[in-house]
Amino acid sequence: MDLWLKIGSALLLIAMLAVIWPRARHMLANSPKGSSDDWRSFVFVIAAVALFILLLIQLV
Repeated sequence: MDLWLKIGSALLLIAMLAVIWPRARHMLANSPKGSSDDWRSFVFVIAAVALFILLLIQLV
């Protein structure tokens, strides 16, 4: 039974990828590109979250 569950899961995963792949390719090709200001704000937010997590780790 365990083998059939693995085979079924693999088939469902392949089917899901077959359905999602064309749409994902279209979204990547037609998505807006980020400017340097967008990337700067993204890095700032990620750095702030990382520092906050480090602060929480130090407080424990």
